[in-house]
Amino acid sequence: MLEFRNVSVSCGRTPILNSVSVSFPKGCITTLIGPNGCGKTTLLQCLNGVSTVTSGAVFLDGEDYLQLSLRERARRVSFLPQTRTVIPSIPARMLVEHGRFPYLGFSRKKTEKDVRIVEDAMNFTHTFPFAGQSVDTLSGGIRQRVFFAMTLAQDCDYIVLDEPTTYLDPYGQKEFLDMIRELKAQGKTIVLTLHDLNQALQVSDRLIVMKDRAIVAQDTPSKCLESRILEKVFGVTCKQFSDQDRTYYFFQ
Repeated sequence: MLEFRNVSVSCGRTPILNSVSVSFPKGCITTLIGPNGCGKTTLLQCLNGVSTVTSGAVFLDGEDYLQLSLRERARRVSFLPQTRTVIPSIPARMLVEHGRFPYLGFSRKKTEKDVRIVEDAMNFTHTFPFAGQSVDTLSGGIRQRVFFAMTLAQDCDYIVLDEPTTYLDPYGQKEFLDMIRELKAQGKTIVLTLHDLNQALQVSDRLIVMKDRAIVAQDTPSKCLESRILEKVFGVTCKQFSDQDRTYYFFQ
């Protein structure tokens, strides 16, 4: 289990999050949702060091996560950020290989296992055909998949994805969510943020609802719908439509 206990985060002297406690059960897909600026990304960035924890603690399977070395953290939790300021001008395969860096020695010499994991990640994300193409020349959607492949190449049991469907067309979003379900079936623990409430309800085992930089609900999608917390937080009305395949949710 990944657990935040009374975590506070500040930027300089400005408090951003105050005493947040939330847990992410092992083997589940847990999605953080909430209005823009509610603190979702800030909370998750405690895991990759972009956000600085000023008090409280983060535990991973009972260990103090923040006391682990950066290399050990990268072996335990892989993180796909929402935005990147620099898009490298290197072949896609080389970028995916960066996911193996936490396991390589000073020489950065890859083993057969490293090569296999990289190829498996690219095949899983359907990016192997672009292996030799420079990342900065790829479309936004394919580039997002390549970064996702790099994240998977870390071969972590915990995968954190901040707005992973950004830049993807509707079919690409569906395919991405299918990949997330497959990762769960493989035993991975998935933590992600999504703005699309319908997607969050369809893919998640649990929802973490945030508003005004605080947790206002932690429950299953069905319980969140029953309590109408989503309608209260987002100021919308939820309508449901069911067919022979599944139930769809519309918010307006």
